[in-house]
Amino acid sequence: MKMSKMFVQTLREFPSDAEVVSHKMLARAGFIKKLTSGVYNYMPLMWRVLKKIENIVREEMDKAGAQELLMPFVQPKELWEESGRWDAYGKELMRLKDRHDRVMCLGPTHEEIITALARDVLKSYKQMPVNLYQIQSKFRDEVRPRYGLLRGREFIMKDAYSFDTSQEGLNKEYENMARAYKRIFDRCGLATKMVQSDSGAIGGSVSHEFMVITDTDAGENDVFYCDDCDYSANSNHAVSKLLPAKTDGAEYFSKTEILDTPNTHSIEELCEFLKIPASIILKTLVYIVDKKPVLALIRADKAVEETKLMNAVGGVDIRIASSAEIAELMEQKGFDAVPGFIGPNGMDGVTIVADETVKDMKNFVVGVNQTDKHMVGANLDKDIPPIETFADLRLVEAGELCPQCGKPLKVTKGIEVGNIFQLGTKYSKPMKAVYLDENGKAQPYIMGCYGIGISRTAAAAVEAHYDEHGIKWPIAIAPYHVVIVPVNIKDEVQMKVAGEMYESLKNAGVEVVLDDRDERAGVKFKDADLIGFPFRVTVGKTITEGFVEYKIRETDEMLKLTPEEAGKDLVSRIVK
Repeated sequence: MKMSKMFVQTLREFPSDAEVVSHKMLARAGFIKKLTSGVYNYMPLMWRVLKKIENIVREEMDKAGAQELLMPFVQPKELWEESGRWDAYGKELMRLKDRHDRVMCLGPTHEEIITALARDVLKSYKQMPVNLYQIQSKFRDEVRPRYGLLRGREFIMKDAYSFDTSQEGLNKEYENMARAYKRIFDRCGLATKMVQSDSGAIGGSVSHEFMVITDTDAGENDVFYCDDCDYSANSNHAVSKLLPAKTDGAEYFSKTEILDTPNTHSIEELCEFLKIPASIILKTLVYIVDKKPVLALIRADKAVEETKLMNAVGGVDIRIASSAEIAELMEQKGFDAVPGFIGPNGMDGVTIVADETVKDMKNFVVGVNQTDKHMVGANLDKDIPPIETFADLRLVEAGELCPQCGKPLKVTKGIEVGNIFQLGTKYSKPMKAVYLDENGKAQPYIMGCYGIGISRTAAAAVEAHYDEHGIKWPIAIAPYHVVIVPVNIKDEVQMKVAGEMYESLKNAGVEVVLDDRDERAGVKFKDADLIGFPFRVTVGKTITEGFVEYKIRETDEMLKLTPEEAGKDLVSRIVK
């Protein structure tokens, strides 16, 4: 490819709406161009990267025994009603009508479609196990698209679905897919960590995410892990053994009573006023889950993990209540309390969930729904209504102890690039997707689901491989391997050597770009670094001495070689 013919526009500045490295770099280097919020044009350079990732995924999925197909992007409402997800999925599901007023949606995922397809084809146990996959665009109407390709509304995804006749068969395929994913991300130049995770809107009993560990702002998930064993989990699934803490306030409060606690709106202010540790305060938080108020009770030195709370009440949408919503709840219950003084008493009809840490608390402090007042020396059942639901609601913190080996947990940021789920019969049962077993009896399929974000993987690669000058693409997924830069295109010798190297490398199977633009050398060098070609060969004045300058982008190492030496080294590194 000649640079003068390439459909690419590099920018001098980062886009004003770009927040993370991958968004900044991909937009500035001409890989993506925004169409509307969360939707991007994939420019030719980007498309080459995506196709390479797709090809790696195809090769490894095929090697693992999966078969590729392609399902419709537009999906009928009726199948989503069969699974029960039409109302449960939330506003991320883009709903629409065709000209005949038939209600449809844009596919954010394809569990319903593949299950309906399987029930029409897989009639007997003899036809299983089977694993089917596709690579296709998806659409999720994110409330706040951000981070470029990491959290867009339209994206490219590989999704696979397995069908088995037993849990043992599903377990085997689950491990098969986990191994395939490891090979895929290794080949893409990404070091990933497989972590336990929440199944979210997909559902199922067991799930893991493949995370690219990063120290950039793009890491949208906290990953807790142990250096002494193999434990690792997303924050929405992580558990830990708590460090010792005071949970009995008997030494502070000799009796149960309501005290004046003026201007103690925060836990810190209440601790300071009463001269107590936060671990003997029962904190009450008001959330809105599926448009209804929910009270979460937790030891005040700990924080609520919202996904855990949402799962505990079986919801699909959660947010912290606003001051106005709390005021409305207080008015309904006949109270006049502001945030900081809320408690579980008098909240009949409101869902209340307590964290497991609450069980050990005695003689604690709790709000009584009166501004500037708290109850001290309180105890469960005696001083507050019986709590029907206890669950793990707690957000794990670094330094707490590993649940497997007891050593301190560490935390880092991670970018999810893949996930695997054990769905079991979550879709096959409600959709009546069955096969006949050895005895001629109808049984629901045992299903698994396995996703890889193709466009997310490309963005994650940028987050993992860059410097202040631009992208450092791993060789396997780089748009082109080499750029040849003649410093002066009017110099016949430079252009002759550059042209000969260009043709020679092309014939050897190297993907090469010749920067034949009539631009200053500095402009060409900056564009080469910004775009992220793994190798740059500069043909300049040293060619009169028989040498070219050979740069390795990943390490920024500069070598002085003959054109023949540079060509041989490039072929040995790239052509396998």
